[in-house]
Amino acid sequence: MAAERIGSIFKHLSPGSSLSQITSKNADDIVITLAIRTPLTKARKGGFKDTSLEYMVYALLKELRERSKIDPGLVEDICLGNVSDGKAAYKLRAAALAAGFPNTASAYSLNRFCSSGLKAVEDIAHAIQAGSIEVGVAVGAEQMSIGGDALDKPFDEEVTKQSTESSDCMQPMGWTSENLSRDFNIAREEMDKYAAESFQRAERAQKAGLFDDEIVPIKTRVKDASGEWKDVTLTRDDGIRPGTTAEGLAKIRVAFPQWGPTTTGGNASQVTDGAAAILLMKRSTAIKLGQPILAKYVGSTVAGLAPRIMGIGPSLVIPKLLSQHNVSLADVDVVEVNEAFASMAVYCRDKLGLDWAKMNPRGGAIALGHPLGATGARQIVTGLSECRRTGKKILLTSMCIGTGMGMAGLFVSEQ
Repeated sequence: MAAERIGSIFKHLSPGSSLSQITSKNADDIVITLAIRTPLTKARKGGFKDTSLEYMVYALLKELRERSKIDPGLVEDICLGNVSDGKAAYKLRAAALAAGFPNTASAYSLNRFCSSGLKAVEDIAHAIQAGSIEVGVAVGAEQMSIGGDALDKPFDEEVTKQSTESSDCMQPMGWTSENLSRDFNIAREEMDKYAAESFQRAERAQKAGLFDDEIVPIKTRVKDASGEWKDVTLTRDDGIRPGTTAEGLAKIRVAFPQWGPTTTGGNASQVTDGAAAILLMKRSTAIKLGQPILAKYVGSTVAGLAPRIMGIGPSLVIPKLLSQHNVSLADVDVVEVNEAFASMAVYCRDKLGLDWAKMNPRGGAIALGHPLGATGARQIVTGLSECRRTGKKILLTSMCIGTGMGMAGLFVSEQ
């Protein structure tokens, strides 16, 4: 074991290698100095069910300001990734001001479906890289108790009649999961096995306290069954189901019988509320400000594919990103792939030949939940925590994106 570890370190640090280039430390590197998240709670049932999006973002930004001890006047821009709230930009601006950031800090929101949180990180990183700003905050947040991503009406017929793929963009995500399992022969049994492992990993991680350094306590209010309000402090993810087995999941009825026989409420991501936030700046700035450097942002990219099989996006975008930086999957230590559905997670794992031990070691969205706009940032928070605990270095995160896309990000842990 010691020899293997030494060999791994040598491989990472070998002069002239691609790994040495992405792990090298330069003044202009874009770095993460703080990465935190709220607990993830069941939509319409859990701790955030009566909490507004703006309050959730406010509480998290306040924690980021206090924990980082950064002068809030240095933060020039805050980006919120969010899918379902058309007023998210207004709410972010109000939340940032309430959290103690001055009116000199700009704010905006974006929507790249499930990868919105990762896209927010990319936007802020690129703005710093380009010299537009020096310090920025990326947030991903979703209040799914109130909203979701379902279409309220069909697209214009003139658009949908132009191509089958235009029409396919209206397919609900559950439908695309069934397309995957049918097209690529992914059995219900294999999906339930994968989902059970996700729950079991998350249960073990929670019991061992592995989420404690990534979750910040959030005070909020919850209305009980009698209509009375209660003050609560949320500290733990509440979607993890202890004792989950593949045999137990096999008994759950199919969620979308009109589309197919494999996807269930047990082997798909949970509908969840939550948020994550990441503070970014150049390495030289972090050193000047005395900020701890958690990780280096290496790069990110996107890839497109047929909308009807949107879930396999990671299988296309991961090789693209690794090729851009001339590294291989064997070089990556931790891989966080969004578990939108077990069908897509199984496909991407097997298609890429991913070492399952490296993939979502603390479980993923099936067990933890998938607040749409938050998960892309939440994966970074969780992945970096795992790197700190284990001493691993290279983190790869990836998302499937509705309407047929994939996004991936590459990071190097420094703690």
